Amino acid sequence: MKDITTSKEKLLKKIRKALLERRDNPYPAFEDQPLYAPAAEIPEVVFAEAFSAVAGQFVFCEDEMQFIENLLNLAEERKWRKVYCWESPLQNILKQYEYPFFETDKDFEQAEVGFTLCEALIARNGSILVSNGNSAGRRLSIYPNVHIVLAYTSQLVMDLKDGFALIKNKYGNALPSMISNITGPSRTADIEKTLVLGAHGPKELFVFLLDG
Repeated sequence: MKDITTSKEKLLKKIRKALLERRDNPYPAFEDQPLYAPAAEIPEVVFAEAFSAVAGQFVFCEDEMQFIENLLNLAEERKWRKVYCWESPLQNILKQYEYPFFETDKDFEQAEVGFTLCEALIARNGSILVSNGNSAGRRLSIYPNVHIVLAYTSQLVMDLKDGFALIKNKYGNALPSMISNITGPSRTADIEKTLVLGAHGPKELFVFLLDG
């Protein structure tokens, strides 16, 4: 009698046989193995290259004085007047060097620059982890046309899992309700496949990385 077993039945038969003859996993620690080969450069260089590749603008600063000098030069060049900053550590730095900024949301619809800290920098893909666990909340990194982030080398990690570990260590079980991964300025190519920056958020994204 001719065998009329279908391809589906043959496949299911193989699966049943494999389940009955289950063997020990030959790679028990596979999930713990690193996903990527070790980076050839230090994390600062890896982040700077990846961040620049997605249209981010990166500035390394050795100390706060150099940071303020770079910020003043940039603000003068771009003629920024409506700079908003709501996080106390950042405000203290700006006040120390008498840099003008708005520390409330008064006339926020006129904001030109949103100035925030971050949770971590992810070197591998040049992205920034932010959350609403601080005073900047959700709005300051989304609404203004320019988003400036001040980060420290201690916040620089290679991969996303390491960034989430930093957040877990910082907040414990009371995690922020919003954790976002920002990779370059907001963009879309939905209309006629033409890339447009600033479609759903800032047109420009700056990271000032401070040693420390």
